[in-house]
Amino acid sequence: MNVIAKSALVSFWNSLPKGVPREAARAAMTEWYTTASKASWSNFSGLKKTFNSADLVAGNKVIFDVGGNKYRIVGLVAFRSKRIFVLFVGTHAQYDAIDVKNSDVKGKTCWI
Repeated sequence: MNVIAKSALVSFWNSLPKGVPREAARAAMTEWYTTASKASWSNFSGLKKTFNSADLVAGNKVIFDVGGNKYRIVGLVAFRSKRIFVLFVGTHAQYDAIDVKNSDVKGKTCWI
């Protein structure tokens, strides 16, 4: 899958305090990015085999639990074109403050 854009992940982990918090997020996001980039899913069922905690919500948005459920990535997954458009990267707490299903990406502090 072509993940668009890794820079969103990098911006997120660089926003965290230096040291353990930043390094933990960097490791978790890098592992997710590497796994997703190597995948070639044709449907949600295939994705779920790789990321068994992923949830599908409205409009092909997929919620990925990352780093032992410390972080969330929300991506718009285009199975036919093999792309994941990263819409949101944040902590679990930041994710809890948004409405992924009904929300527009504009004006959200953690939305990319």
